[in-house]
Amino acid sequence: MKIAIIQFPGSNCERETAMAVKRAGMEPISFLWNETPDKLREMDGYIIVGGFSYEDRSRAGIIAALDPLMLSVKAESEKGKPVLGICNGAQILVETGLVPGLENNKVAMALTENKRIANNKILGTGYYNAWVTMRLSDEYQRNAFTRHLTAKAIVNVPIAHGEGRFVMTDALLQEVKIQGLNVFQYCDASGRIVDEFPINPNGSVDNIAAISNKAGNVMAMMPHPERTVMGDPIFQSMRDYIREGQHVSVAPLMYYPRRLVATSYQCDSQYEEAIVELIITDNQALTVENTLRQLGIPVKVRRRMHWEIKANTKETVEKVLASGVLYNSRKERKLASHEVKSAATINFLVRAKEDLIGQQKMQTLQDHFAINNAISIHHGNLWSFEADDPTMNELEERILQTNIIVNPYAYDCYRYHAG
Repeated sequence: MKIAIIQFPGSNCERETAMAVKRAGMEPISFLWNETPDKLREMDGYIIVGGFSYEDRSRAGIIAALDPLMLSVKAESEKGKPVLGICNGAQILVETGLVPGLENNKVAMALTENKRIANNKILGTGYYNAWVTMRLSDEYQRNAFTRHLTAKAIVNVPIAHGEGRFVMTDALLQEVKIQGLNVFQYCDASGRIVDEFPINPNGSVDNIAAISNKAGNVMAMMPHPERTVMGDPIFQSMRDYIREGQHVSVAPLMYYPRRLVATSYQCDSQYEEAIVELIITDNQALTVENTLRQLGIPVKVRRRMHWEIKANTKETVEKVLASGVLYNSRKERKLASHEVKSAATINFLVRAKEDLIGQQKMQTLQDHFAINNAISIHHGNLWSFEADDPTMNELEERILQTNIIVNPYAYDCYRYHAG
């Protein structure tokens, strides 16, 4: 019983995963992203391991999700073979649309930055490493990964991620719950589902720790079951599912996502913009550029940070910019808005629906710099795409269709017209 241990550049959990597969009586087969896909067809199941594929450039999982290898994984999953994505592997499955499984694998949800808030104060965002408890949800549907677990089982497992918060529309969440696809939920030691930190370690909607597709053979899980024997029942269940050899075809979920449309950005007259770019090489922009070129979209890519600052006085704005909180003048420089303008360039401003970065910067300015006159700060990324062929009329649509710079369930996207 051969299980492909799929690794992309930046993966780092292959050894623990292989050991867990062996403990379940299966044979782990190392599979690198640049190997021939023909080897995948020989496998009985697949695990996309955790880590930080492509250093989470653009956002966690998206670059690996656009790799042609994932088309082969999709094809094998459609045969009923089990696919388990752990941590970064879960992010990749969500970005490919294999989870939760809409028609044509349309992207329907996001795994976005952690949110740790208590008493209306941001305790932290980004990477968080701890042990948590989880259990099967009350609605869960039996699937390829739950055969060796009971409804009362409390599983103690580690987490280690920066973007593990499941977000989706209310309509999709209701269908996910009705279908029993919200497989695992974070809970306390007695099994109570409590939506507060640290029981819910990342702010995930409905305390969701893992979601499966409707067929039950693909699961995206943020905790790391491979790092503890407590997680072994998940791999044992995967083994028994393969042994049974049962595959039931099901219709995709009914939920239909809205088409992403970039509206025009308009800065409120009360805000002052600050556009900042790296002086050093921006590896995120280079990776996005290389990925788009591999997809047949020949563009040059630049990325800048975009800030909106609203304050009572001009002097306060200057104090904010001089504080070093928004950018580091030793490796970044502030631009004028006209410096991002070009006849052959399309600019997109991408901003998180929950601007935790802006909130945290505001909190830092108030707590450590006594800048209390700054009313609010908003953060975003300004992506610029310059076409090799300036007449490429479909450039905007082709870029947005890849989702490479924006997952619409976690971010808003605007066409940015520089002044």
